[in-house]
Order: sequence, then structure tokens, then C-alpha cells
Amino acid sequence: MRKRKVCVVITARPSYSRIKTAMQAIKEHPGLELQLVLAGSALLDRYGSIEHTIEKDGFTANGKVYMVLEGENPMAMAKTTGIGLLELANTLYNLKPDIVLVIADRFETISVSIAAAYQNIPLVHVQGGEITGNIDEKVRHANTKLADIHFVASENAKARVIRLGEDPEYVFNTGCPSIDLAAGTLQANGLSFDPYKKYGGVGETPDISKGYLVVMQHPVTTEYEASRAQIMQTLEAVKDTNMPALWFWPNVDAGADGISKGIRAYREKNFIPNIHFFKNMSPEDFLELLHNSKCLIGNSSVGIRECSFLGVPVVNIGSRQEGRDRGDNVVDVAPQKDEILGAINHWLSGKKPSHSFVYGGGDAGKKMADILDTITLRYHKKINF
Repeated sequence: MRKRKVCVVITARPSYSRIKTAMQAIKEHPGLELQLVLAGSALLDRYGSIEHTIEKDGFTANGKVYMVLEGENPMAMAKTTGIGLLELANTLYNLKPDIVLVIADRFETISVSIAAAYQNIPLVHVQGGEITGNIDEKVRHANTKLADIHFVASENAKARVIRLGEDPEYVFNTGCPSIDLAAGTLQANGLSFDPYKKYGGVGETPDISKGYLVVMQHPVTTEYEASRAQIMQTLEAVKDTNMPALWFWPNVDAGADGISKGIRAYREKNFIPNIHFFKNMSPEDFLELLHNSKCLIGNSSVGIRECSFLGVPVVNIGSRQEGRDRGDNVVDVAPQKDEILGAINHWLSGKKPSHSFVYGGGDAGKKMADILDTITLRYHKKINF
């Protein structure tokens, strides 16, 4: 019996952890064949390329799409998406998958959805139905409308996708595959690796044996011109804690250049003994690092999603995650030094939050593979209005 070919397209570093366990389950499923396409910033070392990571994990890329246009502004985002559509259309034509899987809501993912939908390839969208405070929400809902099958991560998200007019029989609350990885992290007792030795990075190497902070702050695409000013507030707050902090570089969205320049300028003018900077880590190591930290600071969805499951305290800065379902592990603050510092001190002086299962319990990948094997594939979906 012929296996169904499922093509997973990964366009950025964070998306790998969002789909890794599903990829593994697809690869191991007797009725499915995994195809993998790497595209966008997932291939660029500047943003933490995952190419070598996926190879170590036993995956092989069937296609690579270089599509990122320099500029890190709204025009560059639009042109990158256009280049991606041209190149991905060819890639999918050559691979001839039975199903294409697109992940979440990054700006360039719309090129994946259009390339598949316009070639009548059934499209699966992962993590639709969520709401946030920037361009990602528009892209997410557009991906939903182009998709035929929906793997959402929460009950609220499922309800929204159905309200958008999608067929309830093709909307599944599988939970989030990144929670599958986080579930394994719960068993870890302390860090099993030295982040400085394993991943290098730049800056001072403060002693993290007595506790540390993790920082990951991305630009808000609708506020990209304020990115540099916003990151300066976070730098000042984290520096003033005097706690060791492991800081991760931003993604490729509009405004990333402002954040990067702000960090570099601050480092040139200030001695920062408590902060070390990294580009990337494997998903498992990063989750282990988070699990053993005192607090995550920034605006990454990992704070809303995986950290809620792990019970890791989060200081969520600004509007980027506005509207997402969350546990009680998140304190929301404006991008102002005093608010950020106050929220950090709140978590450092109080008890850790409880674990939340709003994004699933750790079996999403297997659920997805089983559905992909058995679901009836349709080339013209039924819309319910």
C-alpha cells in the first residue's frame, strides 16, 4: 500500500520545536512518508540555522528554499514572502506531496499556504485560531482560510477556527507538539549541559549555578520603528537585576535590525557582567534551560506556551502575545524598565506558578500522525457560513 507523503515546511528556527514530535511520529508511522523542506531564516546562521540540528536528530531535508531579503523592514517582509511563493511553488511541484503542513503564523508562512492551495494540495495548518497583537494574527487567519485540515492547540482556538467557517469535522484540538518536548523536560533535575561550552555565544560568562534568567525578545512588526528603544528598556532592567542572564538573539521580523543594533550599541558603551548572548540551541536544551531558570523575560510565545506547561515564571513585555490563552505563569508589562524590573522582582521573591495544560498534555505529535493517516483528503473544502 502506498504511503501518504506529508511535506512539512519549516521557515524559521522556532518552528522546529513546534513540530518536531509530529515529524518524528510521521517518520515512524507505517502509513506515512515524511518530506521536509527548510526555508527562510531556518537556513541562515545569522538567525540560528537549524540545518545541522535536524540532521543530528535524524531528519533529512528534501528541499531548501533561500528566500530572505535583507532589510528587516515591512517591505523586506513582503518581498521575502513573494520570493518564497515563487520558490516553494517549484519545490512542492517537484516533491509532489499528498499533504503539505504549514506551521503557525510567521509572516512568510503565507507563501507556503498559497503555493500548496493553488496547486490543489491538501493543506494542514498547525496552531490556527489563536489571537495576538501584530501581523501574525492576520497571517494566521489567512493560513486557516487556505487550509483544509486544522490542528489547533486549545479549545478556544478550535472554537475560533470553526467560527471562521471551517468544517468542524476537519478541526482537531491535538494540543501543541512543543508541549510533547516540554513533557520530557519535566523529568530533568538540573542542567545536564554547560551552555557556554556547548553553544559558545558572546559576552561575559556569569556563574549560573545559583540561578539565572533567560531573555528572548523579538520585534513587534506593527511597532518595528520602536524596536531599538524597547530593547534598551529591557537591557537596562536585566542589567540592574545583577542576576546572570542568558539572552537569545531576535528572529528575522521587521524591527530585528533595530533590536540587534541596540544590543550591540549597548554592549559597546556598557560593561554588562551578568549577560551572555546566544543565537540558538536545540529545542530540548532550550526547554531544559527554561525549566531550570528563575524567569523568562521578553515576548516569545514560548513563555505563553511551553512555560505555562513547565510552570516557569514569565515577564511578558508589550503587545506581541496579546490575546493568547495563558496560564497563571505570566505577568504582562509595558516595555518600560521600571515595570520590567518590578515584574522580575515579583517572580524572584514569590513562589513558582502552577503547571497549566491549556496547550495540551504531551501527545500532540502522535495524534497528528494518526489523523493524517486516516483522514479523507479533500481538494475542495466545505465552508460553513
